[in-house]
Amino acid sequence: MKIEGPAKMLRVYLGESDQWHGQNLAGAIVRRAKEQGLAGATVLRGLEGFGANSRVHTASILRLSEDLPVVIEMVDVAQRIEDFLPVLDEMVTEGLVVVQDVHVVKYVANPKPRPAS
Repeated sequence: MKIEGPAKMLRVYLGESDQWHGQNLAGAIVRRAKEQGLAGATVLRGLEGFGANSRVHTASILRLSEDLPVVIEMVDVAQRIEDFLPVLDEMVTEGLVVVQDVHVVKYVANPKPRPAS
């Protein structure tokens, strides 16, 4: 797969303890994105943050949080991102979902499977 030019970036802001049918929500979203053929997804774990409820979550040694902020980023062509939004609407019951226009300079996926290590 090769993507260049106009595209969309989808970001999902969650807490790491958020669940979907008994499993980690971020992981469940990544698996659904893969099933739907999105180009890729990355989960980033934050050091500190707060959301709509204004409760600060931090990785500070003095205030260890079990619910650090998590951001999932996905970049793909507009249609694939738009098609994925109803999935997120169902899965994300608390959080923030944003879509942003981006310009992909280069994205090339190796069509050959990598040898097992």
